[in-house]
Amino acid sequence: MARAAAAGAARECDVRLLAAQDARADDVLSTGATLFVCPENLGTMSGMMKDMFDRLYYPLLGQIEGRAYATAIAAGSDGSGAQAQIDRIVKGWRLRRVAEPLVVNLGAQTPAQILGVKTLSDKALNQCHELGQALGAGLALGIY
Repeated sequence: MARAAAAGAARECDVRLLAAQDARADDVLSTGATLFVCPENLGTMSGMMKDMFDRLYYPLLGQIEGRAYATAIAAGSDGSGAQAQIDRIVKGWRLRRVAEPLVVNLGAQTPAQILGVKTLSDKALNQCHELGQALGAGLALGIY
């Protein structure tokens, strides 16, 4: 999902694709917008994404107000838990949501499906690409 979104954004602006565990405060400070992409696990955002927010919350507090953000979540059912968690955190940073949340429902409900390799449909990959492209276009046009 992140790669597809980054490819879409790269058509419009410079892009940095970082894994949550590699993101640092300077990385966020150097951006005009952020797309948070993560899986939902047990009704919450993935552990590494939560770790990223834990590490960066206070170092970025008061420095990124008004910046654009969007979210893309891979979920086994509805993704609402992870979405709510991210929205609560970025509310403290006073970020500005610029696109509707994208939740890709993978329908993984059985233990075998949950533990198995997930494959995104072309439709889901296209949605991620379009989200990235829209975010990138907003930056390139100076909207955000």
